[in-house]
Amino acid sequence: MTPPNDFLSHHVAMLCRCHERWTGRSLIEPGLSRLQAARHVYTAPYALLSHDTRPDPVFTYANQTALTLFELDWPTLLTLPSRFSAEPINQAERQRLLDQVSGKGYIDHYRGIRISRTGKRFWIENATVWNLLDDQGNPAGQAALFDRWQFI
Repeated sequence: MTPPNDFLSHHVAMLCRCHERWTGRSLIEPGLSRLQAARHVYTAPYALLSHDTRPDPVFTYANQTALTLFELDWPTLLTLPSRFSAEPINQAERQRLLDQVSGKGYIDHYRGIRISRTGKRFWIENATVWNLLDDQGNPAGQAALFDRWQFI
């Protein structure tokens, strides 16, 4: 994630647009350019991730906070099925959450255990998870944002 790739500004615009659509809340300050918004989201103190619509969804985005928390680099993130963000014992619960989001559009105040690449376990709290729609309104994946976590 660097200035040469515009901090994935097109993808971040979709994340922001869909978050506001489902929750009524904006992730960015009004008046920011697409590039400024993407840079703001990438450097934000909350964790933001998204995955695609494959049968075994793969991550498509993580801001710097999420990359650090999950102990990932960008190339690894883009090849990692998002189910690996939860331990195998917690994957069924995670799938129920994602199915609920698919049906309702989003959920707020989610709490669950996640795991980093090196095995560090942590609670995420107060998470919002929402559906992503592309510019034509087609399903494009799901995203999650949380600003509270605690290692266990």
